[in-house]
Amino acid sequence: QVQLVESGGGLVQAGGSLRLSCAASGSIFSINAMGWYRQAPKKQRELVAQISIGGSTNYADSVKGRFTISRDNAKNTVFLQMNSLKPEDTAVYYCNAHDIRLTGYRYQSDAWGQGTQVTVSS
Repeated sequence: QVQLVESGGGLVQAGGSLRLSCAASGSIFSINAMGWYRQAPKKQRELVAQISIGGSTNYADSVKGRFTISRDNAKNTVFLQMNSLKPEDTAVYYCNAHDIRLTGYRYQSDAWGQGTQVTVSS
């Protein structure tokens, strides 16, 4: 099984920046897509940004131009640089790994991190 460990959340004022990191560990051969989701209180979990192993990216409209996702394939790590943060960005942010090839020709569809709180004060 793959484990994901996130770091970098916290409290920041509106207009500020935070950088989230997520490291995947386990018997990993490759991870096709890595991404970040978020869930605010009483709301459904939503995709924030995703990046493929080839570097193609996909962003939620609400974060385009403010957030940047990147990854280090050699270290199975994904980052989310969040700039110009707004109070509506407040949520628990979850790291996701999708379409995971494991050693020994095994496969895992998805893995999730435990979540990290991001709070943006006005």
